[in-house]
Amino acid sequence: MDERELRELIEEVKLGYLPRRRFVQAMVGLGLIAPLAAQMLAGAGVARAQPRPSSFTPTRRGGGGPLRLLYWAATTILNPHLSLTPKDLEASEVFYEPLADIDTEGNVVPVLAREVPTLDNGGLARDGTWVIWRLKPGVSWHDGRPFTADDVIFTWQYAADMATAATTTGSYREIERIERLDDHAVKLIFKHPTPFWADAFCSASGMILPRHVFEPYRGGRSREAPANLKPVGTGPYRYVDFKPGDIVRAEINPGYHVANRLFFDTLELKGGGDAVSAARAVLQTGEYDYAWGLSMEDEILRRLETGGKGRVVIGRTANPEYIQLNQTDPWREVDGERSSVKTVHPFLTDSAVRSALALLVDRGAVQTEIWGRQAEATANFLNGPARFVSPSMRWEFSPDKASRLLDGGGWSRGSDGIRSKDGKRLKLLFQTTTHTPRQKIQVMVKQACARAGIECELKSVVASVFLSSDPGNPDTESHFYADLQLNNKILRHPDPQAFMRPFCSWEVAQKANKWTGSNMTRWRNDEYDRLWRAAEREIDPLKRAGMFIRMNDLVIQNGVVIPIVTRAGAFAISNTLKGFDFSPYSGPLWRLAYWHRES
Repeated sequence: MDERELRELIEEVKLGYLPRRRFVQAMVGLGLIAPLAAQMLAGAGVARAQPRPSSFTPTRRGGGGPLRLLYWAATTILNPHLSLTPKDLEASEVFYEPLADIDTEGNVVPVLAREVPTLDNGGLARDGTWVIWRLKPGVSWHDGRPFTADDVIFTWQYAADMATAATTTGSYREIERIERLDDHAVKLIFKHPTPFWADAFCSASGMILPRHVFEPYRGGRSREAPANLKPVGTGPYRYVDFKPGDIVRAEINPGYHVANRLFFDTLELKGGGDAVSAARAVLQTGEYDYAWGLSMEDEILRRLETGGKGRVVIGRTANPEYIQLNQTDPWREVDGERSSVKTVHPFLTDSAVRSALALLVDRGAVQTEIWGRQAEATANFLNGPARFVSPSMRWEFSPDKASRLLDGGGWSRGSDGIRSKDGKRLKLLFQTTTHTPRQKIQVMVKQACARAGIECELKSVVASVFLSSDPGNPDTESHFYADLQLNNKILRHPDPQAFMRPFCSWEVAQKANKWTGSNMTRWRNDEYDRLWRAAEREIDPLKRAGMFIRMNDLVIQNGVVIPIVTRAGAFAISNTLKGFDFSPYSGPLWRLAYWHRES
């Protein structure tokens, strides 16, 4: 986009022809951080639109009684830097906070920071090599100790320490050092120009830990910290009780740093059950105020909506539901480890098999027959923002074409119809969570595989186990002791750098890192690694977008993953619960402190 076109767009915003939000989204799509897009409008004399007035104006803290949340995948840990899955990250958000969050439009908004760093306030380097965070004064930890710059520096040290095996380590690894400017200001110096400086300390990966609580457990002792189960944060609620796999109980933080917040006196986050029973508990019986992750067939969700006690909120995202193909051998053990990087999968590295499997996933039927309004069929793993979406990938469903590919690859049918080659039988173990829609997708894939001569055994694992970070449990997603597995991936930033990290070779989940690495397929590719590293420091938005498009195409063309649909978030909200605001980048609880009840 040249300067003339940019001026014309700004003029359209001034005249009211182009909504401000659309302008900011367009600039983010071009690789510009949202706050800088807002600065462009401010410099042109375009004022920020004011938020719509709320009928609720708090005058005091508390008095709202209990808030009841239902998570059918139960929480197992309350340390956000050791959490592998959304259900544990979101439970941690009850207690912990980042320096800043990312709102529904992709804007960085302050939480524990006093302000968002910008060029105008001296907080950002023009070349992307440093950023200054000024902290909100007067914030205390739940135990009464003051929140200071030392806690920010410690959180970086904790997460970046490879011995900690933090799930967030990738967000902090490229910080060269942090300078303590004073009690309430720090300067991050990056190892190289960093286009997306709001990765560290922002949103889900940015939760700040108290130094005085976690310092004895940095590094190899990270899993021993009592605070992993008894959190001490700055967040809206403070710890009362936690039974892993069952329930989290919290009470109002009387010293919370936002005036006249919170509304609710207590919070209960209950785990267990399934998505349908969770939706029913809000929409029909009114037993709970909020239910998370209503990933069920749209037909069932529409029926439950008629219950009259609540409403369904659909939160649009670019999050793919996809199948992972194991690049290692899940059946052979090496040095006490299955799916070891020292092995190669016996047949999923065969291009004919990988290409055939992609043709055996009926994405259109998954969208129309299962997810409905909650999904859209896709051929891409990276589905947003728009500038990063590959135009080249296409999907097709054709068991006949898959059969011809396998024939050409030398895979011959036996007397029972199942193919084999060089003594290897084409038999797959396909696993996912115990979750009806995903299990229906499994059945659809199994039936298509049978038509092409592939035997497919199905396995389902309870979600709280499959999605847990337990290094000793072989049934977790990160262990990947199967040939295929179905899950989804959340795009947590309006920038794909962190989102595409799970295909980097140094991120392999393995025994050495307690299976906390984000690369669960164990795929390793030199070109991909080079592209990802180059994108980390490429300031030119056009070049950088091209790098991510190529990364997406590599993982699809190499058969590392098979994208199926992009999934929206679906949540049940009580009719009396107000203030809920879903951000595709920060999740459903990012504004928890502002929830309240109106009759």
